[in-house]
Amino acid sequence: QPQLAESGGGVVRPGDSLRLSCVASGRGFDHYGVGWFRQVPGEQRVLVAAMDRFGLSSEYADSVKGRFTISRDNAKNTAYLQMNSLKPEDTAVYLCAATPWHSNVPPPAHDFDYWGKGTQVTVSS
Repeated sequence: QPQLAESGGGVVRPGDSLRLSCVASGRGFDHYGVGWFRQVPGEQRVLVAAMDRFGLSSEYADSVKGRFTISRDNAKNTAYLQMNSLKPEDTAVYLCAATPWHSNVPPPAHDFDYWGKGTQVTVSS
């Protein structure tokens, strides 16, 4: 099973950009669908973006469409979340997730099996 490690979080101002990275250990990363979730204290995790195993299809939460972009580089065992035009309401812990996946559409939120520990993103003026 893959071990996932996120990086790239930080404190930024509204309107700024950040790129999160998620590195997976082990082999066979291209057999996994990937997703980025976010969680604020007291609330459930919310899927913000997901991608199929080959990076050919992606889906986004309405709240981030047009601002966030998920991508992956299977040769580097890495998934990314490019976040532009950040807003204070984007403040959360962002978690990378993966699941064995062989469909050409992204995995749904309830199908993810493996999780990173998360990276904090704070958007504040």
